[in-house]
Amino acid sequence: MSSIIFDLDGTLIDSAPDLHAAANKMLAQMGHPSLSKETIVSFIGNGVPKLVERSLRVFGVPGSKEAEDMFRGFYAADPFTLSTPYPGVTDCLESLKNKGFKLGVCTNKPEEPARVILDGLNLTQYFDVIVGGDTYPSLKPDPTPLLGCAQKLNSHPALYVGDSETDALTAANAKMEFALYSGGYRNSSTDEMAHDFLFHHFDQFREYALNK
Repeated sequence: MSSIIFDLDGTLIDSAPDLHAAANKMLAQMGHPSLSKETIVSFIGNGVPKLVERSLRVFGVPGSKEAEDMFRGFYAADPFTLSTPYPGVTDCLESLKNKGFKLGVCTNKPEEPARVILDGLNLTQYFDVIVGGDTYPSLKPDPTPLLGCAQKLNSHPALYVGDSETDALTAANAKMEFALYSGGYRNSSTDEMAHDFLFHHFDQFREYALNK
């Protein structure tokens, strides 16, 4: 296995604090009270439109393009101040890169903010390909973005690494091997999600990948 593709939010980085802040700024602008971080975390995983729609649904309000644009504006203005790579991520990526692995990111976050965040957290250097939610016409769990990322890496099959139900479905739809990070954001237990390897720290994943 010469290529590994990672999800971003909830897999490589804990981005929930910045997403939470942007969502609450949007809600305040629209005259609604704040939601807890736990609530916003439960809305992450299917792209900005779904996060916004789910946040507004709490108050009986439908999602809208105006609300999405408002959220994107707040998030773009401050996308990584509170976000951090998960423990062991940087060392893991460094080791894999040094061993010759081709590495990619496949996220439902739009490509430009994904790149800004990776730059801001000093992670861009490790990745050969970055695929965002607007790189292709469809979002995960449609397999197109993941397969497209693998194609750009000139590697299929590849190993996909994620944290959520969406990631598990994407891997299954792409017929790709899936490593599940037990941290991150999900609404189901890891036992309920199909995976080939479960890990709790990126030191474990590094050993798994290097010994495949």
